[in-house]
Amino acid sequence: MKTRLMKRMAMVVVMALSTAFLFAQEKGDMGAGVNLSYGTKDGFSNFGIGAKFQYNIIDNLRIEPSATYFLKKDFVSMWDINANVHYLFGLGDSFRLYPLAGIALVGHKFGEGEYSASDSKFGFNIGAGAEYLLTEKFALNFEFKYQIVSDLDRPIFSLGAAYKF
Repeated sequence: MKTRLMKRMAMVVVMALSTAFLFAQEKGDMGAGVNLSYGTKDGFSNFGIGAKFQYNIIDNLRIEPSATYFLKKDFVSMWDINANVHYLFGLGDSFRLYPLAGIALVGHKFGEGEYSASDSKFGFNIGAGAEYLLTEKFALNFEFKYQIVSDLDRPIFSLGAAYKF
């Protein structure tokens, strides 16, 4: 009898904790925003500015296409176009954590004038992020992702803001 009661109580606790992670992010919710990024690898680092669009395809699962242009440094400029998937875990009313995975198209140009070359390659993203809702319509986020791209892989850190509509 005690074992059955303990199992039921454990089940109720697990269900309560599970629903605490699922909140107010519904299918069809959208947002658009900007980000400031920093990418680094083997002594070469540069800042980037970008834009993103967010769309919840189902509750707590969103896709985020984005594009970032990394500022030219030491005769090298870079850009990336990403399509990432986030699974949102709500911690309280205004804080969310999410793992991310996705695909990337990364391009770079190095050199000047007739001594320049450019290339672009496909790759993958894996990482995590945190989002804080300042209001019902405005959120700030921090994100870390590692881009796995042949000869161009590197970690990227981003700070961003998004408007929800």
